[in-house]
Amino acid sequence: MKDEEKEDPLSMREEKDEPLLMNKGKDEPLMDDEQIVALYFARDERAVEETALKYGPRLRSLAAWITGDGQTAEECENDTYLEAWNTVPPHDPARYLYAYLARITRHIAIDACRTRDRLKRRGRIAELTAEMEACIPAPSSDTEENLEAEELGRAVSRWLRTLTEEKRFVFIRRYWYLDPVKTIAARRGIGVGKVKMILLRCRKELRDYLAKEGYEI
Repeated sequence: MKDEEKEDPLSMREEKDEPLLMNKGKDEPLMDDEQIVALYFARDERAVEETALKYGPRLRSLAAWITGDGQTAEECENDTYLEAWNTVPPHDPARYLYAYLARITRHIAIDACRTRDRLKRRGRIAELTAEMEACIPAPSSDTEENLEAEELGRAVSRWLRTLTEEKRFVFIRRYWYLDPVKTIAARRGIGVGKVKMILLRCRKELRDYLAKEGYEI
């Protein structure tokens, strides 16, 4: 499957992924994503500079929310640029650059929580992992993981598109952004109990959906 056909939960956020264009100089707009990715393919180091100008604050904010530490968030942001440099090419995320970068940042930030002994954050990650293990199939080998991870991601994305806006918001805030239940409730203006019920039903629905898709849970 070509990279441009991949799907990502971030593409279904309630907020738009494209930031407002801001001036780098007096009248110079930020590059669009296709131009930035073209720089990566040309092995032009301006790619990293342009990426940082356009998406740096958002990536750093995402990492800070996960790690709870500003300095670690900056390290995660910088590691994201290195990973993007090393993976583009062969990947071509011109049509979903922010989602691609955010996925990298999120993984790096979660690893930072695990390796730097931030116990409260690690506990929350362990809790969320346990919740998802009940409805996401585990691969039997590294080879299987590499072969099936992308297809599983596409299946989950298809399932997300079947949800109501409220369910999708709650699910993504919990399992992508790692928001606490109380935070989700406050952002949505609903009760904590309702958020918990939505999450419970979503996990069951996801499990049933993946079973129908042929996955063994």
